[in-house]
Amino acid sequence: MVRVPITKEGYERLKDELQRLKREERPMVIRAIEEARAHGDISENAEYEAAKDKQAMIEGKINDLLQKLGSSEVIERSENDNGRIVFGSTVKMEDLETGEIAAYRLVGPYEADVQTGTISVTSPLGKALIGKEEGEEVKVQTPKGVRNFEILQVA
Repeated sequence: MVRVPITKEGYERLKDELQRLKREERPMVIRAIEEARAHGDISENAEYEAAKDKQAMIEGKINDLLQKLGSSEVIERSENDNGRIVFGSTVKMEDLETGEIAAYRLVGPYEADVQTGTISVTSPLGKALIGKEEGEEVKVQTPKGVRNFEILQVA
């Protein structure tokens, strides 16, 4: 089985979401199905159909989270990185064409979210950054072509 890297925080978030679905969402939808059944003929009962659809969605999310947790390997950030970018590093960089400055934390694919400032180590940018140091330039192939970045800070 392929092991997928994840931070301890990311792993805990997945576990918390799984527990929430099992303890809150699943019982709530089961009650909704029981109530809909109590209304009589389920063949023409829109409430019953909606509750069954929601149940299928919740069970799908639970199965997805179980798969993700089962394939995850928690990686702790090494303090002996010698200033190099490693899994868990936060990188501040400048786009050399636009002058735009951005900071991203390198995390596993299950927890990556550009909106929150995290990118996957398996993404093209993540792969290009691993092992680099402050002051180095990185070229990354993107859908919009090759982009050049300068690494300003590694934390």
